[in-house]
Amino acid sequence: MNWYLPFTSMEFFFLLLFVVLYGGYLFRIKSLAHLFKQKANAVWVKAVIRTIYMGLLVVALLGPSFGAMTKEIRTNGKDIFVAVDLSASMKAIDVPPSRLQKVKLELRDFIKNTNADRVGLLGFSSEAFVISPLTYDQSALELYMQSLRTGLATPGAAQLKPTLELALQKFKETAGARDTERSKILVIFSDGETFGESLQTAANGLRNQGVRVFCVGVGTYTGGKIPEGRGFKKQKDGQAIITRLEPEAMKDIATRTNGDYFEINQNINEMPRLLSAVNAVESELRQTKVMEVSANKYLYPLLAALLLIALDVLWTLQVLRI
Repeated sequence: MNWYLPFTSMEFFFLLLFVVLYGGYLFRIKSLAHLFKQKANAVWVKAVIRTIYMGLLVVALLGPSFGAMTKEIRTNGKDIFVAVDLSASMKAIDVPPSRLQKVKLELRDFIKNTNADRVGLLGFSSEAFVISPLTYDQSALELYMQSLRTGLATPGAAQLKPTLELALQKFKETAGARDTERSKILVIFSDGETFGESLQTAANGLRNQGVRVFCVGVGTYTGGKIPEGRGFKKQKDGQAIITRLEPEAMKDIATRTNGDYFEINQNINEMPRLLSAVNAVESELRQTKVMEVSANKYLYPLLAALLLIALDVLWTLQVLRI
């Protein structure tokens, strides 16, 4: 069995909260039962029901995937890796509701309307990592996109060089006998804040492998503050940090790889132009494949949990007789 979402500290917190609160409730009921010289055994029936449906709700939230569905797919010979900046500066609110949230909203339509065969998802800050490998399964990819948050990445400023190198490595790993006939595209979403890294070698490596890079600058030139706790992230002198869009490095990468540069903020949205540019990239490879795609079976544990909740509400047990 596979899971669409990982078990994180949030799920652990809610389970722990349930155990603590319900444990306190059971302790109180047993204390009252002892006071009135009763056993209150009926409370354990409710406890079992509630524990089961709480567990089922967590399972449904994580998205269990078992078995597979076959799906006929007409391929265009085009693979896309989408790399999303997950550094702290992407929490800035100069692009409402935040830079990262805006990217997630725009990505949903972009993935839905692109004519690519397979799309993969990368995340990066000071390091780059794979969130989803190249896949035909758009429903799975959407779940991965929903899980994007700055906490997934290692703390530190965004570095574009590891992202370019990781994308090149993954494109090479998926290369087949007819790889020269496939179009390979890397789309980067970032505010462009980097710290003097040399990108020429990595960009040239992508170009030599036929990978075109399209960069999307997210943010404003006036900049915005970075939320932290109940306030904003500050410098050592107590002044709020202002993060600004810095497109120069992304423009250079796009130029070196025969790609293009676009922007999104509260006044400009060039996502339609990006979609048109990506869809305009042609490939020589055309074929039809029958693929097995994983199926998210969250509905089954969710329905079971709802039935048990209804049973819990409608079925009244007398715990104490006073």
